[in-house]
Amino acid sequence: MRTFRDHFSASSPAYARYRPGYPRALFDWIAAESCQHQRAWDCATGSGQAALGLAAHFGMVVGTDASEAQLASASPHPRVRYLRSAAEASGLASGSMDAVVAAQAVHWFDRPAFFSEAARVARRGALVAVWTYWTLLISPDIDARIAAFYADVVGPYWPPERRLIEGQYADVVMPFEPVAAPDLAIDLPMSLADVAGYLGTWSSTQRYREARGEDPVPALMESIAPPWGDPAASRPTRWPLAIRAGRVS
Repeated sequence: MRTFRDHFSASSPAYARYRPGYPRALFDWIAAESCQHQRAWDCATGSGQAALGLAAHFGMVVGTDASEAQLASASPHPRVRYLRSAAEASGLASGSMDAVVAAQAVHWFDRPAFFSEAARVARRGALVAVWTYWTLLISPDIDARIAAFYADVVGPYWPPERRLIEGQYADVVMPFEPVAAPDLAIDLPMSLADVAGYLGTWSSTQRYREARGEDPVPALMESIAPPWGDPAASRPTRWPLAIRAGRVS
């Protein structure tokens, strides 16, 4: 089993503030594909973005994470219970979950071990869904600057697992009956400060800061400011989602 490597605890409050939530349509689809709606497991819940979405459809949601700091920043909800545990060894009861999800996280896991754990925890017929997004899209001129930052500035500091995200999870092998997923995206208005905060939560940005003792984000923000215009003005941003899903038999 892969050793847990904590890339996000140091920035848990920023992660909770700046990481985007997920569209309601995603959770509507998960619920529609789930034959029961008693319990759902949100694995590697982080600050609870997916857990809160599931709570609109399931009687109880268990959000687990290996990071105590992330759980400390998770948003409370009366139908969400947060627990500290590894993705590959959740401690949850066998056959207890109607849906199992992992949002922007399965690339960090020992995937065969996690999918084995998901099959153990899930009821027969339960949906297992994992999804990712790459980076935000705003406008061609701003996107080009962020792409250069991604590849050339913090690029050497990305963990190798990032390649699965760049491939939109095409290489994630799920040992379940495939379920077709909808074409969805996160759409969110953001200010220039919001974009800076989001970029600061990247694992590569954090590793850059640790290695070099300086923050690369302000220089990028200076380059983005002219095409952005009024820094207090919000602009539409989009993150296309890549969703892989299967059904436990």
